[in-house]
This record gives sequence, structure tokens and C-alpha cells, in this order.
Amino acid sequence: MNTVLRPALAWLGLCVLLLASPARAANLPDFSTLVTEYGPAVVNISSESKPVPSQAARPTLPFQLPEGPDGPDSAPLNEFFRHFFGEQGEMPALPSESLGSGFIISADGYLLTNHHVVKDADKIMVRLSNRSELPAKLVGSDERSDIALLKVEPKNGPLPTVRIGDPARLKVGEWVLAIGSPFGFDHSVTAGIVSAKGRALPRDTYVPFIQTDVAINPGNSGGPLFNMDGEVVGINSQIYSRTGGFMGLSFAVPIDVAMDVVAQLKTDGKVTRGWLGVLIQDVTRELAESFGMPQPHGALVARVLPDGPAAKAGIEAGDIILRFNGEDIVYSSDLPPRVGRTAVGRKVPADILRAGKPRTVQLLVAALPAEAQDKPAKATPARASADRIGLLVADITAQQRKQRGLDKGGVLVQRVDAGVALEAGVQRGDIILSVNSESVDDAADFKRQIGRLPAGKVARLLVQRGDNPLWLALRVPK
Repeated sequence: MNTVLRPALAWLGLCVLLLASPARAANLPDFSTLVTEYGPAVVNISSESKPVPSQAARPTLPFQLPEGPDGPDSAPLNEFFRHFFGEQGEMPALPSESLGSGFIISADGYLLTNHHVVKDADKIMVRLSNRSELPAKLVGSDERSDIALLKVEPKNGPLPTVRIGDPARLKVGEWVLAIGSPFGFDHSVTAGIVSAKGRALPRDTYVPFIQTDVAINPGNSGGPLFNMDGEVVGINSQIYSRTGGFMGLSFAVPIDVAMDVVAQLKTDGKVTRGWLGVLIQDVTRELAESFGMPQPHGALVARVLPDGPAAKAGIEAGDIILRFNGEDIVYSSDLPPRVGRTAVGRKVPADILRAGKPRTVQLLVAALPAEAQDKPAKATPARASADRIGLLVADITAQQRKQRGLDKGGVLVQRVDAGVALEAGVQRGDIILSVNSESVDDAADFKRQIGRLPAGKVARLLVQRGDNPLWLALRVPK
């Protein structure tokens, strides 16, 4: 290459880099305006509960305090020991404190936070961005959605507020911003993108969470999740972590779910949700094959609770709910939040698949009752019978049947050997209720049903594990 051209080309390349850098930077979001405009509506929330005395919390002295010449209090070191150990193991009662975030939704002082931030609180204080503090009153809270509504009385005119957005318009991959008080650091701003929508978490089946990679840590709970238009689209509520700190998986309650809770708390003082009275699970690839479905989708009914809306509509265990009130059910987790937000007393259609044939039923949605507190009972072996899939099963005694809440039928799994049942997830102590949706009467009936299964085909077992029913799919050996 010509030596004269080399410096010219190098200079040209440098110019391209210098021009490209601002262009790339221009594509990155700037959150400064959003924070300036809506940051003042974000608050720090501290709560305090009454102390609970504990006699066993502090260890007792391993020796008797010596007496001085003028009694026990005159011994030189007794005051030192009492300072650190207390009086004969008595533990001074200390109040329990909690720290979180929140945001103001109305200028007259209504604000939102998480239920777990103010749970069992006797005193709630709200600190504004200007460092002024206001006592807050708990209007109401809902543990299932982890939403709490608070009220403060403004002292110096209307309070700054946020704008409420529409989570339905939120797109996976778009930028979002969180403002909160992680570890007590007020008004910390973190940003990321929407990782997924409609996430179901264990024990939170009525909330279709927004998953983000925004850095959320203890103290962020209850703070707002903003979109780029400055609208609140969610309430930061949970993180997934193996260490207790942020690991890139944060979950926010959609703001429309929260505002529905707010409306009910203001008018009724409590939250009512729709309920069908079914226990459901996902349709796996193997289960879909056993039902003759081209691909897995829908919510598989594992149990129909007696006297519930589903039972009255004729829903049966083994039915697959494909659509509810005109909306497709892709995953089983899609169903509970949609049912929960359906008005109690409303009749809605549900498309189901039963024995490979579609049908439509009308469901009269009822109110979600209080959760049952029953504990699973242990069963003991009875008469046993071996079968071709690696299981040893036994008849169920009358006492065991009563303990498990079973009316009739079923066999108890006593042993799981190497084989297709083990691979399918069958466990010792499971109760097998049906094979390919055909009820199992006893051990002998179970052995007959397994014996006539076609080799190489997928069969499904309905088992009860503790109090929970579960469908399992296994491929019959050739």
C-alpha cells in the first residue's frame, strides 16, 4: 500500500469511530427526565410492629452471680454480666422493623406498596423525596397479590403522583425502570428490560408477573416499575435468588392487577376473586400424546372439588380446559389469573377436551374460599400386587382412605423399581386413582389394567401425592 495513503486511511478510520460512538450512545435510553418528573412520587416506607417478649431468647447465666458484702448488687462484676446476659435469661423485647418502597397514586394521599412490607405493622411511616415524613394508615391489603393500600394526610398541598400505564401494551424486550430504596438507599434508580410476561410463581397463581432483569434488592419491594413513557406498569415484588441478592430475575405485579385490588379495598375493604373449584396442571408432551393432541396446551384437570362451580357444570378429572371466556389457555398458569379476575356470579363459557372430543360448558364463577389447612397423612402398606411397569402397589385400608379423603378406589404405591414408572416420576406413597382416565378399584384391578396397555404407547396415571392430584405420563415397554 502506498505510504502516503496509510496516514490518510488511519485518519479516516478514526473519524468513523468518533462519529459512530455518539450515534450508538444516542440509541441508549436516557431516564433522567423520567426520574426528575416522577421520582418525587416514589416514597420510602418503614413499618414497626409491637415487640414480643421472649424468655428463651437469651441464654441464662452458666453460674450463680456472686454476692458482695452489701448484697448481690454490690459485687464488682455483676453489673457487667447483667448488661450482656440480662436478669436470669430474661430477653428485652425489641420491636420488629421492615423497610420498603411505595408510590403515590393520588394527590390526596393514597399510595401503593407490597403487603409483605407492612404486614402486621402497628406503625407505618412514609418518607417523601424532600425528607419529610408522614404517618400512614393501612386502608387494606391483599396477601394473594401482595398489594397494600396506604393513606397519608398531606400537610403542604397536593402530593406528587405517578401516571398509571397499561401492562397489556408492554412488550418483551422494551426498557423499564425501577425506583426504590434497596438496603435503605433512598431513591435508587435501576434499569433493564422486560424479560417475560405472564409468569406464574409458586403460591402466587393469581398474579401474572412481569419478569425483568432490573436490579431489585431488599428495600425495592413495593416500588414502581416504569415504562419509557413514564407510566407505572408494575409493582416490584419479588426476586429469584440463590444468595438473597439480585441475580437478574425480578418480578413485578402488573399495575392493572394492583388497581383492581385498590378498587375493591376502597369499596369493600377486602378482595374477592373468582373460583372454579378445580386443581390443574400443565399438559406435558407425553400427556398430550396420551390424549391424542398434536401439541401440548391447555390446563389439565387433576381434581374437581365437590360442590364447586366446575363440579356443578359437569367438569371431570382428565378434562383439558382449552379456552376460558373466549381466551386461549396455552399454559395451565394462564387459567387462575383469568378466573380470579372474573366477576363472581358471572356465567362464562369454557371449551374443554374430553376423551379426544371437544365440548363447551357454561361455568358459574363463585367466590374463592379460604385456603384449606389440611395436612397430608401417612399411609401404611396393605396387600400388594406387582405389575409390568416396575411398581408394587397395595389396596387401601378404610382408615387410610379416610385419612386421604378418598371415597372409593385407588391403590397405594409401596415400592418403585427401575422402569418406566420411576422415569415418569411415580413415587412411593403415591395413590394411583386411574389409568387412562379409567378408575382403579383395587390392586387386582390395577394389575389387569396395566396388563392390557398396548406396548409402545403412552399411558397416563392420575396419582394423589399428599393432598395434591397429579397426572403422570409413561410409555409402556415393548
